[in-house]
This record gives sequence, structure tokens and C-alpha cells, in this order.
Amino acid sequence: MKTYEYKILSFPMDRKNRLIEMQASLNAKGQIGWEVISISSSEFANIGHTAFLKRETSESADVGGTQ
Repeated sequence: MKTYEYKILSFPMDRKNRLIEMQASLNAKGQIGWEVISISSSEFANIGHTAFLKRETSESADVGGTQ
């Protein structure tokens, strides 16, 4: 059975170049196996974004005796 780990990253949007920094950070995570599964934007004056990532772990769990 595949298993996953998850990571949550927050990106404040207080400068114009923050989107470029966000993209660079997500690309760096992608190089080591992380995949963005969702991005949420702040509802209040575009304060920032939160990205939710996952990647498959190297460990497989035998759940319920089946594979």
C-alpha cells in the first residue's frame, strides 16, 4: 500500500516579488518529490497563500493484512 507524507507552506504576499519566490520554493520542493495538491488564498486583502503538498514515502504499510 502506498503511504504519503504531507507538508503545509505559507507564503506572505507583502512584496511584488513574492509570487516569484513562491514559484521558486515550490519548484525546489518538486525537485525532491513533493507535489502541490492545493493552494488556498487569504480572503482578507490578499495577505498570502498556503500551499498543501504531498509525496509518497519510501515505507509501505501492510494495512489489514493485504497489500
